Amino acid sequence: MFTSTDLDKLKQIMAESPENCALITRLLDSHKESVSMITHEIRNPLTMVYSTLQLIESTHPEVHTFKHWNSLHEDILYMIQLLAELSIYNNSSVLHLKSLNTESFLKQIVLSYAASIADSSIEFTSYIAPDLPYIQGDATKLKEVTLNLLKNAFESFPSNIPGTIRLEADSIKSKADDSRHLRIRIQDTGCGIPPEHLDTIFEPFITYKSGGTGLGLALSKRIIEAHNGSLQVSSTIGIGTTFTILLPI
Repeated sequence: MFTSTDLDKLKQIMAESPENCALITRLLDSHKESVSMITHEIRNPLTMVYSTLQLIESTHPEVHTFKHWNSLHEDILYMIQLLAELSIYNNSSVLHLKSLNTESFLKQIVLSYAASIADSSIEFTSYIAPDLPYIQGDATKLKEVTLNLLKNAFESFPSNIPGTIRLEADSIKSKADDSRHLRIRIQDTGCGIPPEHLDTIFEPFITYKSGGTGLGLALSKRIIEAHNGSLQVSSTIGIGTTFTILLPI
């Protein structure tokens, strides 16, 4: 699997000549196709294995008392989740762009997310600036990124510990070239990320939380960069974390 650094180097080589660009494009396309085929061929029989386990449970309820049965369930579900996320990650740079009403888009996400954590000890607030500009974006993939960052924010709190999560959205102008960007910030007052982890959290298959696949943040970064934007993070242990999405207008 290519890391972000690998892809940056490949882009540099591609920019050197049309021949390099054509060759590496074919290699990357071949790589994506191979990953997709492998993922598909493994996920299908694994799903059948899980269905068989469910059938065994329905006909022999006593298996619930067997040692390691629940662990077997969890391991298979984890593998299915990992393969699903790998498939999504592999196709994260394929976008279906359309004109996106960012104000309406973000308000729907905010309302849905607020309802999902209403019974928790976390206070969720938001500010969406009026008259946000339209952008060219893939609504499905951008929603996936936003919800993934909100999910990470929620998981940064130990169980039943109160805290706050805030989503802010506005538009800003670059001082360098007067270009405008949509800015989405997701802030939490959770446990924070150790400084030594910040350089690697966007790399695929690197995770520092139990049960994580290590693909969520890598996927989010690839989707935002495919939109010619950027995803940045700042964090302080014991104070909280802020993820900032910048998308060109």
